[in-house]
Amino acid sequence: MDMNAILSIARLLSIPNPGLNKVELVRCIQRAEGNIDCFARAREGDCHQYGCLWREECLPLSRSGGGA
Repeated sequence: MDMNAILSIARLLSIPNPGLNKVELVRCIQRAEGNIDCFARAREGDCHQYGCLWREECLPLSRSGGGA
């Protein structure tokens, strides 16, 4: 998902986002939705949240260490 779409979701949830990168912003959205802020943190690149909106981008970032 591109950053503009993520920023739109953040605005809908009234999440302030100055200076946040994509990973930090997605995690804020996850918390605001009442979910675990696990974006890019999947251990060993494995996740059982098959219906997650962020899954497609999350797993490659998790494997590469991009979400530290």
